[in-house]
This record gives sequence, structure tokens and C-alpha cells, in this order.
Amino acid sequence: MTNQDNLKLVFTGSVVDASFIKSILEENKIECMVRDSLTESVHAGWASGTPTTSNRVFVAIENETQAKKLIDEFLKSNETQS
Repeated sequence: MTNQDNLKLVFTGSVVDASFIKSILEENKIECMVRDSLTESVHAGWASGTPTTSNRVFVAIENETQAKKLIDEFLKSNETQS
């Protein structure tokens, strides 16, 4: 992965959704980084975030547009299956 200054936040959500999105991005040859602020803060001795909003997926700036397109497709397919 690249320098943090070159990363863009493309998704915030649950650990389950973030894991699926990470898999989708990697299948499409897009490197990503997932940060779980809830788990990170618990390890540090406090709790920050909620289970549904504590996971953030980051990609390199040059992959932002393609990543967002893939994420939108994933989220729309989830809505139609509900």
C-alpha cells in the first residue's frame, strides 16, 4: 500500500461489509486497507465507534473511482436481495 497521504476513504460500515468489500476490491486487483477503530480502541483501553460504523476501507487515490463503482454495485446488490 502507499503512503497515507495517498489514501482515500471509500467505505465506512460493519466488519462484515468491510470484509466483503475488501474481497471484492482485491478480486479486481485493487489494493486496500481496512481499519477497525472499535477493535483498535478496545486494545488501547477504551471503546470508540460502533459495530456498524467502525470499519473503514481505504484505497490509493488512483483507484478511488473504480473502487467506489465496485462498492456501489455491491451495496445495490445487497439491497435487491433484502
